[in-house]
Amino acid sequence: MIAVVGLVIGVVAGLVLQPTVPVALQPYLPIAVVAALDALFGGLRARLDGLFDDKVFVVSFLSNVLVAAFIVFLGDQLGVGAQLSTAVVVVLGIRIFSNAAAIRRHLFKA
Repeated sequence: MIAVVGLVIGVVAGLVLQPTVPVALQPYLPIAVVAALDALFGGLRARLDGLFDDKVFVVSFLSNVLVAAFIVFLGDQLGVGAQLSTAVVVVLGIRIFSNAAAIRRHLFKA
């Protein structure tokens, strides 16, 4: 229940305050969102499988975001930022869809 209240407060605060992302951080935001979604779907799958651990979820969430951002940063420094960004999105996208399929199979037995 606390998580739902926090989510609602965060969404309302975002809509009211309309924060802006600095130009230097804009390339990293989509990658961070995809990495966070990967951790979220992985946590939901673990919860449905009865294997959820809050410490593992928090570490997974933070490490996914940091590693993905670091890969994009490294790609920017090497001059291949777009290619590494695409690679990160593809890999995390595959994981998201894999977890979504497992969640669907668990919920609908199909």
